[in-house]
Amino acid sequence: MAFARTNLRLATAGLVVALSACATDTASPPGPGPTSTAPTTSATQPSLTQAPTTEPPDPASAAATDLLRRYFVVIDQLRSKPSRPIRKLKSVAISTQLSAQQRLIESQRDGGLRQSGSTSIAMLTVQSVNLDNSDASVGKVPTVQIDVCYDVSAVDILDKKGESVVDPDRPDTGWVRYSVSNYRFEAKPQDGWRVASGVDLEQPPCAAS
Repeated sequence: MAFARTNLRLATAGLVVALSACATDTASPPGPGPTSTAPTTSATQPSLTQAPTTEPPDPASAAATDLLRRYFVVIDQLRSKPSRPIRKLKSVAISTQLSAQQRLIESQRDGGLRQSGSTSIAMLTVQSVNLDNSDASVGKVPTVQIDVCYDVSAVDILDKKGESVVDPDRPDTGWVRYSVSNYRFEAKPQDGWRVASGVDLEQPPCAAS
């Protein structure tokens, strides 16, 4: 049961989002990661609640916010249907977030688990925008930090028999601070954003969306 709860709370978007397992210290710039991406396509895309936002009216924060919303959708898709190629993660994640999500989703699939329902964003706030693009090799790339309160009240995790393995005491909401970075800022200032890391925040739960 502990394994099921971890799989539910971790990961992606959204997702159930990858929280503790892929959390890194966002005070330091995220390390370098892969730069290739794969297009995201799906016949059935889970809906994502449009939550209240408080974000600066600048192109970087707008692009990073749009990408983070899509990140949650892609994670939901990959956890809901194991036949979807895991390489789709590269269209929304990079660096430590990409590797952590890959491990989590592969572990879930190996265990015969799948997600039912979609994650929603209850609250989203842009905390900072840093457009330093001086050295991608050490993680000095444009980065937007965004706090998200996710809501998994509509999400279940099912085993091979279709039975729920979710801990009945699972909290429905939680906070994560994401670092959304652009390692290809000069070439793709709008389309190069990816979720690079995330860290759990210990603060009062938000209201479910």
